[in-house]
Amino acid sequence: MADRTASRSGSVGSAIVNALLLYGINAWPGWQVLPFLTGDMPRTLDLINASLITGIIVNLVCAVIHSRALLALGNLVVMGVGVAAMLRLWDVFPFDFGTGWSGWAVLVRVLLVVGIVGSVIGAIVELVNLFRALAGLEPRAR
Repeated sequence: MADRTASRSGSVGSAIVNALLLYGINAWPGWQVLPFLTGDMPRTLDLINASLITGIIVNLVCAVIHSRALLALGNLVVMGVGVAAMLRLWDVFPFDFGTGWSGWAVLVRVLLVVGIVGSVIGAIVELVNLFRALAGLEPRAR
């Protein structure tokens, strides 16, 4: 029972964080307050917003319906939209770090690669979790 309560509160907490990010990016204070973001940022917002909204929906559904298969499927969808958003950020690259340290652009690209690779690995894990849940196999004890 404690596991289920912790899982639900974690899902609700994640949904709240995503909602706050969605509000912060689009309403107040807005992405425009960050001096390193360029006027190309709106070209990426559709996928960034879709990723956050997908995360909100999946987390709220999983807080209400406790199902390993549903959680794995939801995580797959969230990671897929997240990878699409990171690929769009890579393509548009709406960052301008000015005349400061010249390594910022490389660092951001490296972090995007880490995020994409990590999401792909996570998607593989969730795919295995989905098949295990559908087959009725219990996860290993930790």
